[in-house]
Amino acid sequence: MKFLKIAILFIGLTTFAQGKVGAVDVEYILSKMPEMVQVQKEMGAYGKTLDVDLNKKVDAYKILVNEYKASESTLNAEQKQEKQIAIMDMEEDIQKFRQNGAKLMEIKKTEALKPLYKKIGVALEKVAGEQNYSQVTQTTPDLVYLDPDYDLTVPILLELGIKLEEGE
Repeated sequence: MKFLKIAILFIGLTTFAQGKVGAVDVEYILSKMPEMVQVQKEMGAYGKTLDVDLNKKVDAYKILVNEYKASESTLNAEQKQEKQIAIMDMEEDIQKFRQNGAKLMEIKKTEALKPLYKKIGVALEKVAGEQNYSQVTQTTPDLVYLDPDYDLTVPILLELGIKLEEGE
């Protein structure tokens, strides 16, 4: 009998100790933030800058290849090899630039979104605290079902001052 009372007390305490768990769709919130327009403009401008630099490299490569083709018959074996090595080096440089460009775009995007994530985090903490949530997870495509009562996305949008259209 004593064991049963302890077991019931323990079950009651663990049930009581479990907190309220909510979820939030951060990507949806980001998409609704007016600041995203400026972030997208910045990303577009940065992408164009990278494209201009890439186009310069590609144009230089084309010139080098055309020069090689035009003078190939007059070059000796050593000169041909030097020009071929220069062309291959330029091809590698272009490939590396493309790879680095993708990484640079990702870094730029992370930097641009950092203040927005911080803003969302502050609103999340406030909403979660006001509604007594002990844990909040991010929704993912793997999420099969979420009770709307535990979705904090809309309250966070409202906390950020973002009004939703009817039906959203």
